[in-house]
Amino acid sequence: MKEVSSSYLLIGLGNPGRAYENTRHNIGFHVLELVAKKNNWSFKDVSSLQGKIAQGVIEGKKVILLLPMTYMNSSGESARLVMDYFKIHPNNILVVADDISIPFNTLRVKPSGSSGGHNGLKSIEAHFGTQIYPRMKIGVGGKTHGTLADHVLSRFTEEETNSLPQILERAANATEVWIKDGIVKAMQIANGRQEEKKPEQNVGE
Repeated sequence: MKEVSSSYLLIGLGNPGRAYENTRHNIGFHVLELVAKKNNWSFKDVSSLQGKIAQGVIEGKKVILLLPMTYMNSSGESARLVMDYFKIHPNNILVVADDISIPFNTLRVKPSGSSGGHNGLKSIEAHFGTQIYPRMKIGVGGKTHGTLADHVLSRFTEEETNSLPQILERAANATEVWIKDGIVKAMQIANGRQEEKKPEQNVGE
């Protein structure tokens, strides 16, 4: 990729189909759907890119939203097609995914890192050829019974469901902060406790 655009790409991970709509594994889809709704953008199926795409402008910056339609374990196939099509550098890509290793109602934004066993992130890493790309992980609660697959494909409890709108709003806001102000500010917003700090303070992880 010699030519690189200044566009930003948000990738929400999940599984297509009504059977998976409200499962824990699909929270990445829900965050991007909220971003689109807040900005009055619409998703369109783009079969050549194996995903649903929405586009618009935030603070003068072109933004592409991608919901891969390849199923979770092959998310990287669609992600790579879109990255190449729009000529976007991995530094300008934010992947939003569920995470069972951090508590429910917790967000973590990082500039790089391992997949942590997440099959969607494994696929992204394999197709990007690097672990260096920003990602937002959203805690969906740890496994309490059954298999890991059963857990991530389960639906949220009633109590958790009541908290989801606030969690999705925080995550959507953090994605826009990343676009407007960069990864450091997004980490401050997402990674906790900054609401008790003054904006000019430097908050680390």
